[in-house]
Amino acid sequence: MAGALEFVFWDVQHGSACYIKTPNDRHIVVDLGIGSYGSNKRFSPLYHLHSNYGVKQLDLAIITHPHRDHLDDIDNLVALNPLSLKRPKYLTRQQLIDGNKKDDSEIVESYLRLSGSYTQTPKPGSSADIYANAQWGGVKISFHASPTCNTNNLNNHSIVSIFEYAGSKIMIPGDNETVSWNVLLENQSFLQAAKNTNILVAPHHGRESGHCSELFDAIGKPNLTIISDGPFCDTSATSNYGNQTRGWLVHYPDGTNEERWCVTTRCDGVIRVKAYTETDNKNYLIVNVQKGSGS
Repeated sequence: MAGALEFVFWDVQHGSACYIKTPNDRHIVVDLGIGSYGSNKRFSPLYHLHSNYGVKQLDLAIITHPHRDHLDDIDNLVALNPLSLKRPKYLTRQQLIDGNKKDDSEIVESYLRLSGSYTQTPKPGSSADIYANAQWGGVKISFHASPTCNTNNLNNHSIVSIFEYAGSKIMIPGDNETVSWNVLLENQSFLQAAKNTNILVAPHHGRESGHCSELFDAIGKPNLTIISDGPFCDTSATSNYGNQTRGWLVHYPDGTNEERWCVTTRCDGVIRVKAYTETDNKNYLIVNVQKGSGS
């Protein structure tokens, strides 16, 4: 078997955090959510990566957009010293301040300091050049955004990342809403990259504001939708995603499996996805969840 492309979607409740290991053992994270579990117990995915996975440095950190639920783990990101940082860097300081709650000013300042430390253009072909050919062990990564949107809603400036490997495509947007989806759907490079997506991470934590029927009309129905959300989901559009998803086999810890249309960190815990090609040249896309059926 060739190397695998592996995703771990952490359960950070109302937030978003994903770890990706490429077939050539490079390390990527998308967003910096932290889980809070009462009695001051906090789960930091980045600290967990360092302590339990042995990750000493990240090759790439992607911050889809600068809102707190995507930034909370930023101090541990600094400790992992990513070689490259992808973020909507065209947003100005004032736009970031205006687009966040006043109570979140401290973490916005941390983000601004981090972003300001990545000003050098990487040498073409270097390990920090995220666009270099064969940089990610055969994984094709593309990034898409809608910078023309009004900055009164930073959700609409979320970066959409699409990973393609072993015949599978996994799309991880941030909190894009209808306005930005309409812009992206006019972009041919996005449409080509997103066509036939197999796994979609629901935008804006699966909320109604992020759901866009026209997206599915343009790219087709994915096999599975992943929703990263917390226990309070009164605006969830899970049923809409289920109706626009084809279904995929999901494996449980007890060895059983069943066809699912949506999986959520709220109900399923940590969600793991692996794409690889076997020696018989057949492609595989395996989904495992942390919790058992009916949990």
